[in-house]
Amino acid sequence: MPRVKSLFRYPHLPRKSSAPRIAILGAGAGGLGLAIRLRQAGITSFSIFDKADGVGGTWRANTYPGAACDVPSHLYSFSFARRRNWSRKFATQPEILDYFEGLVKDFDLSSHLRLNTEIVGAVFSDTTNDWTITLASGAQETFSAVVFACGQLNRPFIPNFIGQDNFSGPAFHSAQWNHEVDLSGLNVGVIGTGASAIQFVPSIAEQVKSLTIFQRTPAWVVPRPDREFTAKERKRFIRIPGWQWLYRASIYWRLEFRWWAMKSDSRMSRYIEGRIRPELEKIVQPRLDNSALIPDYPIGCKRLLMANDWYPTILRDNVEVVTESIAQITPDGVITADNQTHCVDALIFGTGFSTTEFLAPVEVVGQKALRLRDAWREGSQAHLGVTVPNFPNLFVIYGPNTNLGHNSILFMIEQQIRLIVGLLVETASRDSKWVTVRDEVAERSDRDLQGAAKKTVWVTGCDNWYTDEKGRLTNNWPFPTVVYWWRTRFETFRDYVFGGTSS
Repeated sequence: MPRVKSLFRYPHLPRKSSAPRIAILGAGAGGLGLAIRLRQAGITSFSIFDKADGVGGTWRANTYPGAACDVPSHLYSFSFARRRNWSRKFATQPEILDYFEGLVKDFDLSSHLRLNTEIVGAVFSDTTNDWTITLASGAQETFSAVVFACGQLNRPFIPNFIGQDNFSGPAFHSAQWNHEVDLSGLNVGVIGTGASAIQFVPSIAEQVKSLTIFQRTPAWVVPRPDREFTAKERKRFIRIPGWQWLYRASIYWRLEFRWWAMKSDSRMSRYIEGRIRPELEKIVQPRLDNSALIPDYPIGCKRLLMANDWYPTILRDNVEVVTESIAQITPDGVITADNQTHCVDALIFGTGFSTTEFLAPVEVVGQKALRLRDAWREGSQAHLGVTVPNFPNLFVIYGPNTNLGHNSILFMIEQQIRLIVGLLVETASRDSKWVTVRDEVAERSDRDLQGAAKKTVWVTGCDNWYTDEKGRLTNNWPFPTVVYWWRTRFETFRDYVFGGTSS
């Protein structure tokens, strides 16, 4: 039985096969990467929808001060669309957005873009074997296949605190930064200390009058080995054949080695904690005690954060870390559980995203009127994070169980794109209308995933965004990424059902 894709050759649509009409929902990394690879495979009949007014996804939305990537820049690009002139080891948001916007020009994608267009529904017809998507305007369009490339970090989450609607000052989420608000001289409250806050808090601390950080739990923070590339280094990436490839490979394998810290009670995690904890204990003081500095959960259970300026910032005289939980928000500030009132002029939510309800709020209906939300009643799941039984020609990029805690997500996305293109090409070459994963295959792979999840640090009891309310691991891939590369590269067509006829 032939394989979905060859180790050395990329799938390409046979000359006599009809190209499927594809709706790509999302113009971020996944959507743009898929569009490029579709064109290279000989498929140009696709449209890229996005509710935003431009491409870039999360890197377009997150414009807060200090926004940057925590994956080294040369690995945070596609292998088929490398950027050789990154300015620094860890790229900032403007440079990453420039990279994704450049892909549109470099690969001639602008005619495929449908911006400022939100999709609210997608329904499969058992009669025509097509998908009908519904736009927010009410208009409907028909496609052969639908690819959700919305990502996991596209819906900002703001907790529902008592009285928060009555707050009199400006209040906004970090992913919806209000650049019209001048924070200079203001008393600012920050709720949450996740990956975004760890970046924007140091960036605004000097300009505000005071900064009150409402922290539920402290994070494990390690140094970011960041600096600008020298002119000589940048020339080397451009002029020496294979140099950037070697550099990318070295980054990949160094990050891949960190996987062992994601194992429950691993030697690596104990070693890292043993290095960090003594340094944190040195800066403990009455105004910044253990509960504000030292996490009570193992390294990796929540996202491991990278920063060089976090601890110097929270040690500033105008910065206070509050560990008491928030009881309510008043027009003038925040009241905590110890009945203390903290007066602030502005509130910034660094509270992350709603991540476990994939594809929401789009209403998706598959074969025999099966709703995706019903199929996922016990938790979001997809075979290799990409395909779902009974939802023919529906694919997900950066779907369930494909997030990482140790390596570059663009590596994972690239493997998913290859799998999707391979399945679409094979479907067309068979003169079929659709493909979907077999039920027993999806069930087997999910059992495998959840069994492996029990051995990871992510299910050890901390409150993270990787698990749903039932404790099921829905977001992260519980193996090294090289295992994902292997499984997607050598997936067999016997795991799938092909149906309908295109003639």
